[in-house]
Amino acid sequence: MSDRQLNLELPVRTALGREDFLVAPCNAAAVAWLDRWPDWPGRMLVVHGPEGAGKSHLAEVWRQASGACALPVEILAGAPAQVQVSGGAVLLDDVDRGLGGAAAEPALLHLVNYVRESGGSLLLTAQRPPARWSVGLPDLHSRLIAAPAVGIGPPDEALLAALLAKFFHERQIQVGGEVIHYLISRIERSYAAARRTAEALDAAALAGKRPITVPLARLVLEAGGGTSAV
Repeated sequence: MSDRQLNLELPVRTALGREDFLVAPCNAAAVAWLDRWPDWPGRMLVVHGPEGAGKSHLAEVWRQASGACALPVEILAGAPAQVQVSGGAVLLDDVDRGLGGAAAEPALLHLVNYVRESGGSLLLTAQRPPARWSVGLPDLHSRLIAAPAVGIGPPDEALLAALLAKFFHERQIQVGGEVIHYLISRIERSYAAARRTAEALDAAALAGKRPITVPLARLVLEAGGGTSAV
């Protein structure tokens, strides 16, 4: 049995430690704001950015450091009185996905008020900044707009290369620098595209029982694997 076949028995590992997060100009401001905790104006922070930007990773690092209670966004579908925490720090990930139902805004307002009154801290993550959320409750809108909001932008070329290398490493694959160089000029400049590209190349290499090379990368991109920018 080959080493590559042995790897089939091992799960893909996604690291969530601070040392595994790649800090770059596009996310450095978010990292700095999280490092300021608990010194957040209004005791609340919103971190926003595109899918796969690392928001959940950073939020988990903060949760571990702060001992925060992580609430599922589905809690916003319930009655406001059901949104209860024991005080301290609270994390609500992907919050803009949970808005829209009749109970969502009152529930979120209740949570914001409850955390503030209990002297806790609230971290919200979302794909869009609060100013672009469809919020009808004036009190909730004013609290969200008043909170500091920091964005994570698309990766630059250096970070995209590092992300590809990281995603390949998580899948226990060694890829030559020429493959990374080929990919970064041809795929969409996004975190999600880098992950999809690594997944597609891994699947193609396994299916063809061949190493990941530039010719294989070309075939995968031409077939629509990952997200091509050309």
